[in-house]
Amino acid sequence: MAEETSGGSGGGGSEIINGVGLSSMDSTESRWVFQNDDESEIDEDDDELGEEDSEHHTGMDSDDDDNGEQRLIRTGPRIDSFDVEALEVPGAQRNDYEDFSVGKRIILAFQTLGVVFGDVGTSPLYTFDVIFTKAPINGNEDVLGALSLVLYTLILIPLVKYVFVVLWANDDGEGGTFALYSLICRHAKVSLLPNQLPSDARISSFRLKVPSPELERSLKIKERLETSLTLKRLLLMLVLAGTSMVIADGVVTPAMSVMSAVGGLKVGVDAVKQDEVVLISVAFLVILFSVQKFGTSKVGMAVGPALFIWFCSLAGIGVYNLVKYDSSVLRAFNPVHIYYFFKRNSIKAWYALGGCILCATGSEAMFADLCYFSVRSVQLTFMFLVLPCLLLGYLGQAAYLMDNHAGAEQAFFSSIPSCAFWPVLLIANIAALIASRAMTTATFSCIKQSTALGCFPRLKIIHTSRKFMGQIYIPVINWFLLVVCLVFVCSISSVTEMGNAYGIAELGVMMMTTILVTIVMLLIWQINIIIVLSFVVVFLGMELTFFSSVLWSVGDGSWIVLVFAIVMFLIMYIWNYGSKLKYETEVKQKLSMDLMRELGCNLGTIRAPGIGLLYNELVKGIPAIFGHFLTTLPAIHSMIIFVCIKYVPVPVVPQSERFLFRRVCPKSYHIFRCIARYGYKDVRKENHQTFEQLLIESLEKFIRREAQERSLESDGDDDADSGDDLSCSRVLIAPNGSVYSLGVPLLAEYRERNEPISEPSTSEEVKPELSADSTFSDAEQSLERELSFIRKAKESGVVYLLGHGDIRARKDSWFIKKLVINYFYAFLRKNCRRGIANLSVPHSNLMQVGMTYMV
Repeated sequence: MAEETSGGSGGGGSEIINGVGLSSMDSTESRWVFQNDDESEIDEDDDELGEEDSEHHTGMDSDDDDNGEQRLIRTGPRIDSFDVEALEVPGAQRNDYEDFSVGKRIILAFQTLGVVFGDVGTSPLYTFDVIFTKAPINGNEDVLGALSLVLYTLILIPLVKYVFVVLWANDDGEGGTFALYSLICRHAKVSLLPNQLPSDARISSFRLKVPSPELERSLKIKERLETSLTLKRLLLMLVLAGTSMVIADGVVTPAMSVMSAVGGLKVGVDAVKQDEVVLISVAFLVILFSVQKFGTSKVGMAVGPALFIWFCSLAGIGVYNLVKYDSSVLRAFNPVHIYYFFKRNSIKAWYALGGCILCATGSEAMFADLCYFSVRSVQLTFMFLVLPCLLLGYLGQAAYLMDNHAGAEQAFFSSIPSCAFWPVLLIANIAALIASRAMTTATFSCIKQSTALGCFPRLKIIHTSRKFMGQIYIPVINWFLLVVCLVFVCSISSVTEMGNAYGIAELGVMMMTTILVTIVMLLIWQINIIIVLSFVVVFLGMELTFFSSVLWSVGDGSWIVLVFAIVMFLIMYIWNYGSKLKYETEVKQKLSMDLMRELGCNLGTIRAPGIGLLYNELVKGIPAIFGHFLTTLPAIHSMIIFVCIKYVPVPVVPQSERFLFRRVCPKSYHIFRCIARYGYKDVRKENHQTFEQLLIESLEKFIRREAQERSLESDGDDDADSGDDLSCSRVLIAPNGSVYSLGVPLLAEYRERNEPISEPSTSEEVKPELSADSTFSDAEQSLERELSFIRKAKESGVVYLLGHGDIRARKDSWFIKKLVINYFYAFLRKNCRRGIANLSVPHSNLMQVGMTYMV
């Protein structure tokens, strides 16, 4: 399986593949700049490496003062072209589900049962148990009131909020709190992540909108968010808190689902006690997390039929109980019974809300697991299969309880017909194992997003499907969740206490999602303010009410989940804080082009024969670590190539398109920048000689193509200069690399003449042709000299130069900052997956230099 490591669209462990950085691809802005004949651009707006922003792939990273002639070219947005070009791989698709046939859509919808709906599908196992433990049944009206609460909670939160609203707030198919944050950051400059590009400011959907009150309101909100650092920090903290709750949910869900399902044995076998239930649950959990590595598609297809049978069983048992016991429970669709329930039970009814919310558990999994499937497949499966079966299941349990008040402790298993008990118990345990995977896969998705945005330490990520990029497996997180889950099960054996913990984790995520979706409604969707207020008042009000109920019981053992969530929040916040400081320091301390010019082509040292491949994470500018190499080593290689590994959102990158090159400094410096691109299914196991050979061959192709294009441009210049009236004509280079000669002078340099512009005569064309032939011959000689230089350098050997940059707090810093940077962040960085962990670097050709930044 392939591994996903840092891709290098930022520094300090904050690389982007699917996050904010991709927003630059949507920008349509362009600008006109002058370019020298040696391919360098002059950008008056950026005195330090601003010239890297050209999309012309043969451009240089610096300007050369030796040549005053300039050409007018049109460039893309002011970003490093590699941030865009590195992602432009033939066959890359932004949506994996757009071109599916009807048959494939049905298969996809079937798979969603086994991956997305397992959590919400097993909620009938424990919902009524927890409700009536907190508010015991004193009459049939209590059963109707509790049932009415469950029905409307199930309809309002999973159906109305998530299926009809939240699922549409996805970020190009990605769901979860970080996807919402990424979406907001693309429309407003609110990001505090250490990987924001200058182009992010240009990505805005407001420019082409028709003026309206909604637009005016959204612009005011946008301005307020962009100008307030406090709001930016608060927004990021909300996202991190939501993500930490999702991870905590990934611990509680398996424990709750499996314990509830195995607890059915106590109904069928009197000799089974709670201790035996715990031991069996532990065994099931170990099996569950062990099969996680086989992938979402494989497991989804394997368990999809089992969960389909489970939903059919829920519906069948519900219909059976309605017919056998009491069909009058259908009156619970009248919400007045909720009022009667609170009137009869008051405080106990409020406690029971903590159990009622359990019927909506798994709602966030529908959104967080969205990267695994399409919006339509999730919506259709929930509306036409999952929801009807759940409603029938709850109605059937309530019908049984109308005649059997004492059976509330194990309401589901007690309501099963005796002839079907053991088959249903078996399928219930299978469904519980499936449900446990729902939040585990959601946890993988959220951690992947947070890692890509620089808010979580880098981990090994395995892509389990060649077809769907979002289907992943993270071994470290998988086993970490297993250990914490086992501790949780052994510490808290009561289903009621687990229900409180479950409610805290679920409601924490739900409230964060509600707030973020509200911002999306105002900022991006720009819908009517009445609809937005209704959404906030109804859903945030409901969730706060439920949350107050579960918090009241936090001392029962659910505090463990809160502590775990706080620990995960601190890990993410500290990593984000440290990465941001490191990135900002690296950008500030990168070497300026003025210094490179002062050093000269020998870089102020001895240029020894050979090629030095300097691996770094900075794709723009010359990294400060290179200066450390210059001062540390007695000599530097005659050719230097800055290599940055970038993982792009396609399965496999052809070897012919593996490398992108750009020249840094004038030709005499022999310094290049290279982006080595790998798909998420590419495995970096090639022999280092093979890698070097491919890299050198690609570099030679780049130099030949560069010379060819320069030759074409020279021909265009000669044709343009052949007449006096066209002496001021320039060469126009289109963004796609095509070269055009402007047939008229530039307006700014147009000389007012009375005579009309005429075509050059035949006699006047001789000298330019001779000049062109001479120039072409010089260009060929220059090309051969450079290619020969590269071959000789290759023969002298290739050395891999690795720089490790760390940060330390200054001595005059606050104690808290020293503690966070020097100890906590240093510990995380030491134990996370380094950016070079995936490189096949031979130790005999390896040279490493460490560098510490004081922040």
